[in-house]
Amino acid sequence: MKSIWTKTAALPAFSVLEGHQQADVAVIGGGLAGMLTAAALRREGAEVVVVEADRIGGGQTAGTTAKLTAQHGLKYHQLIQTLGAEAAGQYARANLAAVERLRQLVREWSIECDFQDCTSFLYAVGAPGPLEEEHDACLALGMDVFLTRDTELPFAAQALGLRNQACFHPLRLLAALAEGLTVYEHSRVLTVEEHALSTERGSVSAERIVFACHYPFINMPGYYFTRQHQERSYVLALKGTKNLQNYYLGIDGEGLSFRSWGDTLLLGGGGHRTGENREGGKYALLEQAARRYWPDCRVAARWSAQDCMPMDGVPYLGVFADSRPSWLVATGFQKWGMSSSVIAAELLRDLALGRTSPQDLSVFSPHRFHLSASAKQLAEDTLQAVRGLSRQLWKPGRIPLEELPYGHGGIVEIDGEKFGVYRDKSGEIHAVTARCPHLGCQLEWNPDTLSWECPCHGSRFDLDGRLLDGPAQEDL
Repeated sequence: MKSIWTKTAALPAFSVLEGHQQADVAVIGGGLAGMLTAAALRREGAEVVVVEADRIGGGQTAGTTAKLTAQHGLKYHQLIQTLGAEAAGQYARANLAAVERLRQLVREWSIECDFQDCTSFLYAVGAPGPLEEEHDACLALGMDVFLTRDTELPFAAQALGLRNQACFHPLRLLAALAEGLTVYEHSRVLTVEEHALSTERGSVSAERIVFACHYPFINMPGYYFTRQHQERSYVLALKGTKNLQNYYLGIDGEGLSFRSWGDTLLLGGGGHRTGENREGGKYALLEQAARRYWPDCRVAARWSAQDCMPMDGVPYLGVFADSRPSWLVATGFQKWGMSSSVIAAELLRDLALGRTSPQDLSVFSPHRFHLSASAKQLAEDTLQAVRGLSRQLWKPGRIPLEELPYGHGGIVEIDGEKFGVYRDKSGEIHAVTARCPHLGCQLEWNPDTLSWECPCHGSRFDLDGRLLDGPAQEDL
């Protein structure tokens, strides 16, 4: 299921890493965060190598709706309540600056990526109280917000707007960033030492190593697998709808997302924790909503995306761990990777070059821990991991193999061993181990994406067991 971006961008191809390379900085991950970081370092004269497991932009960057905004849902009222006004102000200023920085970069480099200035909106079809609370919080932090009922939506709603935001084509931007960079594709990093990384066929030595691979695959130090979980969401690219000048995200009801790119409307929604979509139907629900508003529309593309959700709602950007001062990390972008990638690139550039991290970005420190903001999510994530492990250890298979219908997947038990089995529409059996190789949780079948997903930490595998998303680093 290719995204509309993958279908409409020509990305350069790079060779596999072979032999040994030396660099000042090695960046793991060729998505927007990694490529922005590499480009920023190269402009400062650093020797940089980017190592990508698949194709550049082939992960979460290909799945984004590419809304460049500091409006991240009902974020600021929550941050003020949990982290305080100072931290909320840091978060707001950094993201507002990120929008402007990327706007300047696109203009300075004359990048053709369909960059469009617009207003970002949150909308509610029910009680407007949460929007009003968010409006007051944003105003207190100096953000240019306003409440209105005048929207482009095909239904009545109250909306909270933030002016001077933007949207663009993420892979066309990525293609421009790649020019002049040393990049290796199809080169999954298998091990990382303090100043070196290794792939199946090569290695890189570097003074600094940047983990910009969406989810850190090194469990210790850092323990990022205990500090965030992953969620999936779904998108339809539609033709024959209304063209929107701005973009919208619902905070109640169906919580749909609307954003136009040319004559194509991107309709998003159906979010859930990774590994918790056993019934499926997410694309069907989006299509039903689309035809309710535009009966004659047609689907041009459909895809899903995955996001890391940190416990306190703020990305982890900075030094990986106290015991690894030469490692840097960017993770936990939630659903707002466009502005977060810009913040990460500038912060990690400065740290990699030995510059002092600005105090005004301390809200993003990976070394923080806010008990009041994190305790509830920590308890939920821990319980989820315990459930995943207990299912693998104690729960029997859910369905006998002979009863598995055509076109369905499920957990079956054969001779006391669990397997994830998908019977395709022709009747062929695709069987894999039901145990995630990351930390051993039981996988679950996602019928919308035809993939096996780990409900503990979000690793994903296709129906034949090939790795799609980490933190796992090997196939089933």
